Amino acid sequence: MSTIIPETVASRILLLRGQRVMLDADLADLYGVETRALNQAVKRNAERFPGDFMFQLDANEKAEVVANCDHLARLKFSPSLPYAFTEHGALMLGNVLKSSRAVEVSLLVVRAFVQIREMLSAHKDISTKLDQMERKLSSHDQAIAGLIDAIRQLMNPPAPARRGIGFTANIDSKPRNKK
Repeated sequence: MSTIIPETVASRILLLRGQRVMLDADLADLYGVETRALNQAVKRNAERFPGDFMFQLDANEKAEVVANCDHLARLKFSPSLPYAFTEHGALMLGNVLKSSRAVEVSLLVVRAFVQIREMLSAHKDISTKLDQMERKLSSHDQAIAGLIDAIRQLMNPPAPARRGIGFTANIDSKPRNKK
């Protein structure tokens, strides 16, 4: 059990549908069971896993997860769509699997979720300041772009209209009256 590092657990927490979740394949790996066995235990205890504890990914979400997470490349050719478990769902898995390893892993998983939540709340003020700076820089960028355009126009003024060389008759004008 000591081979599982809390940072490893935290690195497997993903953000899907606005929720922090872990996929069934990652949880099965941590709990030391096959993904198929984990999903069978969930199906046998379906009443313990309501929609806010777990959900099944759609094909687009699966493709995105496989593309963004190198450790999930094995899911690419899997015909089934993975399940995502929230913090509560991952904890419930520990109760369903009923082994000493499951209890220890579920504690690690909960601690990882709590650690991420604390990090986010501690750095919320920094995030707010970054958003403010980004908006301010965006307005500065627009002003700088306007200055650059003005400088370019000054560097390349439009050529003045040149008169041709020689005498030109203005045919459209009225003839002058002779006195």
